[in-house]
Amino acid sequence: MFTSFSTALSALAACSTAIDVVGNNLANLNTTGFKTSNVSFHDLVTQSLGAGLGDTQVGFGVGTPITQREFTQGAIQTTGGTLDAAIQGDGFFVVQGANNSTEYTRAGNFQVDQNGNLTTSTGEQVQGWTQAGGVLNTNAPAGNITIPVGTVMPPVTTSDFSFDINLNAAATAGSADGTYATSVTVYDSLGNSHIVSATFTESATAGQWNYSLTVPDADVANPPATPLTGTLTFDSNGNLTSPATTDPAPQLQIQGLADGASDMTMTWSLFNNGSPRITQYAQPSSASAVAQNGAPAAQLVHVAVGNAGQVLAQFSNGQQTVVGQLAMATIRNPDSLVAVGNNNYQLSARSALPAVGLPGTGGRGAVQGGAVEASTVDIATEFTNLIVYQRGYEANSKVVTSVDELSQDTIQLIK
Repeated sequence: MFTSFSTALSALAACSTAIDVVGNNLANLNTTGFKTSNVSFHDLVTQSLGAGLGDTQVGFGVGTPITQREFTQGAIQTTGGTLDAAIQGDGFFVVQGANNSTEYTRAGNFQVDQNGNLTTSTGEQVQGWTQAGGVLNTNAPAGNITIPVGTVMPPVTTSDFSFDINLNAAATAGSADGTYATSVTVYDSLGNSHIVSATFTESATAGQWNYSLTVPDADVANPPATPLTGTLTFDSNGNLTSPATTDPAPQLQIQGLADGASDMTMTWSLFNNGSPRITQYAQPSSASAVAQNGAPAAQLVHVAVGNAGQVLAQFSNGQQTVVGQLAMATIRNPDSLVAVGNNNYQLSARSALPAVGLPGTGGRGAVQGGAVEASTVDIATEFTNLIVYQRGYEANSKVVTSVDELSQDTIQLIK
């Protein structure tokens, strides 16, 4: 009978631990990326009474409960935060904790510190790959992701331009509709812009148009600017036949720029995958598109984490470039991880070695930008567990009271 004291006390301790676990779950109801813990009870070894082989068995109570993290998928909540990221599927973000320890987290509410490093909300540095020299090498070991704060994108010199134009086949040479002009803005090595004006004049020969491409005389140190001239020839179906696809593409050269930029040599692309960009049909002359591959210098506007875990930088000229990539790790038995606070986990002696790679590969989940993963705590389940554990505590406290009364009665028998 007196073993009932220790049996009941073990149950009181176990129920108390279970209530602590429920309390921790409820406390983290709104914690980003939090995974709920479940309590698992197990009984202690039993004793056999009498001469029978286990006919009468009395247990010694309940052992210390085992807690298990349930790494189930949490709801994806859209936040609009440019640096927020949520994992859909298996895997963890890799971060560098205190003393350069490697830790893992599902919380993707990131930010940038004073040194431009991408960090968690509690200051751990997010691991991945950073663009260096214009190259993002994801085959290299993962390291800190550095955001190019205050970066200026250098200008891109125009080397190729094009016009998509229809020239009026019904036009008359020498008339107003026999001349058509359009233009495109190009950029030199300093990022300054120049207007390339293109003028097309119908020739007296049917199916031929003369062209002249040039920049303003003010753009060159020794005017006048040298134009690019030539003739376009069309067949009876309005298709461009000369220059042909096999002919060298015309090149506009601008030498001695007044702003001191390098000389420019720009190729005029007359064909798009073998199809002529310029036609001659009986419709008013017009340009449907102009294009060039240059860009002015630009300031960094903002940085965001996009889908697939790419860190994208947007510049004031409208261009976007990938400047970083988040790393992800998969662990075969994530329930063996040890929580170390700040939504982070570390490997334990029972953990399998993590496999680090790109999101969406090797069984790793996908990353959704502008969102975070919500806690997996279910308030209804936790309240139900709380009631059950409370009733268990009360029942076992009643056992202690009853055994105490029986003990007092036994003592009174001696008197």
